[in-house]
Amino acid sequence: TKNEKGRVITSFIIREDGSISDVRVIQGGSPALNAEAYRIISQMPKWKPGQQGGKPVSVKMTIPILFHP
Repeated sequence: TKNEKGRVITSFIIREDGSISDVRVIQGGSPALNAEAYRIISQMPKWKPGQQGGKPVSVKMTIPILFHP
């Protein structure tokens, strides 16, 4: 992936405890870029969960990851 460029759109769930689950590549680039995007999202630290009515709830996020050489 050192010399590749492209955009990979990913989605994932932020659980009530802030952990990441259900990581998916929605729109990908090369297999190497897709694998790297999956790895990056899967290894992120916990997020602050969404809130509804003052209680933590799961939230689905969709974000693009841009790769530049």
